[in-house]
Amino acid sequence: MTELTGPRMYSCYKCRNPVSRHDDIVSKGFQSSSGRAFLFSHAMNIVEGVKEDRHLLTGLHTVADVYCSDCGEMLGWKYERAYEESQKYKEGKIVLEKFKIVKENW
Repeated sequence: MTELTGPRMYSCYKCRNPVSRHDDIVSKGFQSSSGRAFLFSHAMNIVEGVKEDRHLLTGLHTVADVYCSDCGEMLGWKYERAYEESQKYKEGKIVLEKFKIVKENW
């Protein structure tokens, strides 16, 4: 049996660049246009795209797409601003699409 080293992580499915820690998951109940997605409090090794206003399922938000810093694959988006009070908890958090990330150290 292999011993696990370090925290449970999620990595880019294309190049295995680590992008977030399992402990940073805020919610697993998010939806993207392509299926399930997870909301993370922090992400690493990502590059943010241009900020833009988008009408999402929960209303108007300012978001920026996020990309893997190694291979450039689009992984999800970051909430920059929520216009509705009930959605403010998302500000500064990152959504990563489930099919774009793989588990490491599980």
